[in-house]
Amino acid sequence: MKVPQAGAVAAVIALALTASGCGGGDEDQGILPIGIKFDQPGIGMRETGGTFTGFDVDVATYVAKELGYKPEQIEFKQVLSNDRELLLQYNEVEFVVASYSINEKRKEKVDFAGPYFVAHQDLLTRADDASITKAEDLNSKTMCSVTGSTSAENLKKNLAPKASLLELGGYSDCVVALQEGRVDAMTTDNAILAGYAARKGNEGKFKLTGQSLSNENYGIGVKKGEKELQRKINDALKKMVQDGSWEAAVKKNFGANYKHEPAPAITTG
Repeated sequence: MKVPQAGAVAAVIALALTASGCGGGDEDQGILPIGIKFDQPGIGMRETGGTFTGFDVDVATYVAKELGYKPEQIEFKQVLSNDRELLLQYNEVEFVVASYSINEKRKEKVDFAGPYFVAHQDLLTRADDASITKAEDLNSKTMCSVTGSTSAENLKKNLAPKASLLELGGYSDCVVALQEGRVDAMTTDNAILAGYAARKGNEGKFKLTGQSLSNENYGIGVKKGEKELQRKINDALKKMVQDGSWEAAVKKNFGANYKHEPAPAITTG
């Protein structure tokens, strides 16, 4: 089943009318639908040929294993930043592992397991641009982020209120806009930006400014009220840290030199 794109609310609701229970009808067939990003190198990426790579993919696969599912029973579905809650509410996915920062506004609509990773908001600029060294430098410039992201809101509210903002559907679109000179910087979590900068073909084109503009605690989103699923996912995350799989996944996807926070303590559930 193809994931509806942003704005196709009617299609999602129509599908929801035929679904019941957590995960709709897929679970009865032994299929586990999981929402991930398809365009975030190092986090969640759909590669040529239909395979999936990234830290969130590894976390989702590990959690699925602990829930009793084999890799071939997983159906990864694309989620965008502004439709994660919608897909959970209408049972299109069982849970969402998609650089999904936990915050109070989102907790009104969904429940979270985790957190399982801590990232920091940063800026990505062109490698030859020396005019942006801090967030305040964006006041006279244009930045890019994705629709539904908290990153641009944080910058506009607290650090660069006079910056111009271009919101696009995906981070890969922002990378293209940055490379073409239509924007001066893009902003989101440093783990996502590092993945784009290191992506094959992008080497030497971009640089991170090294900001820590926020603390982003990634959680796994589940439908509101699914406390038993939330508990099981939390148990799986704890086991992933304890057996070394979490650290191995960080190094595999972000590189041995990536400076990451230790695995955070589980605070949900």
